[in-house]
Amino acid sequence: MFRLACLPGDGIGQEVTTQALRVLAALKIKYNLDYTYRTGLIGGSAIDETGEPFPRETKELVAQSDAVFLGAVGGLKWDGPEKKVRPEQGLLAIRKELRLYANLRPVKCWPQLMEQAPFKKERIAEVDLLIVRELTGGAYFGARGTETIAGETRAFDTIAYSDKEIRRLVKIAFELARQRRKKVTSVDKANILDTSRLWRKIVLEEAVNYPDISLNHLYVDNCAMQLCLNPSQFDVLVTENTFGDILSDQASVLGGSLGMLPSASLGEGPALYEPVHGSAPDIAGQDLANPLAAILSVAMMLRLSWQQPEAAIAVERAVERVLNRGLRTADLWLPNYIRVGTSAMTDAVIAELS
Repeated sequence: MFRLACLPGDGIGQEVTTQALRVLAALKIKYNLDYTYRTGLIGGSAIDETGEPFPRETKELVAQSDAVFLGAVGGLKWDGPEKKVRPEQGLLAIRKELRLYANLRPVKCWPQLMEQAPFKKERIAEVDLLIVRELTGGAYFGARGTETIAGETRAFDTIAYSDKEIRRLVKIAFELARQRRKKVTSVDKANILDTSRLWRKIVLEEAVNYPDISLNHLYVDNCAMQLCLNPSQFDVLVTENTFGDILSDQASVLGGSLGMLPSASLGEGPALYEPVHGSAPDIAGQDLANPLAAILSVAMMLRLSWQQPEAAIAVERAVERVLNRGLRTADLWLPNYIRVGTSAMTDAVIAELS
């Protein structure tokens, strides 16, 4: 029995999680999926209920699960510099609790959606890349603080990486490249940062174990430029936490909409799957959200945690067929297409699966 923890979170996270579970249920009989799921609180909804963004009950739930599906967290209700407890703290806490150190974010330019991207079609054709981002180190988790010296206040955030932290992530990138087009691009700032020089040293050491994989290195600023000039050159990009956070959001534009981008986070315990988009409180509860990122996150879960590649492919092909039929949610809609809501888009995917 596969045990799934569902954490809908805030805003449209509630809606897209419901739709993802509907797709999973539609696959149950055909692919013999033996599973159960329980729901927990995280983010703003958890703060409202318990005062904590990652309460003890949710911590116990995820620890007893084989995988976690998360909707989205955050919203204006819990925003502002005066807020000491914030929804985003729940994300950092669950990453730490599950020891999730590798974030996988695929970016695909669906042929049906090239009109949505702010690039010429010939520039983004054939884009199908995977960003592997380190998730538990770097400036987001290093020593930080503020201090006042001689009347001047300054703040600091420390970037620190060990060879072990780098090596375990790089191995995942090389292994995933073997399942794709066998090319890894390592992104760093080795001309400036000591952490990046260690990063490049470890990457080169690991590359010896993968002679079938083509490796190249790019400074992060050049990589950002290349993602605009020639994004189809990339297969697997591997980089540290802050660089990966920025580059993955930049690359998301290539896919036409955040509503199309799934993600997975892997580590030493249960993996976590979530759509890349945020909680979008301005459209929450209006049946306007795009559920496809959440549905494609289910496909990633089927492939990586469930070892069900055929079911994963079935979901991805169903999404492609729905787009071919011209169905579009509000974030993707253009004249001459069929505008549908969150539930109707999921209905169409389920119909294609059957």
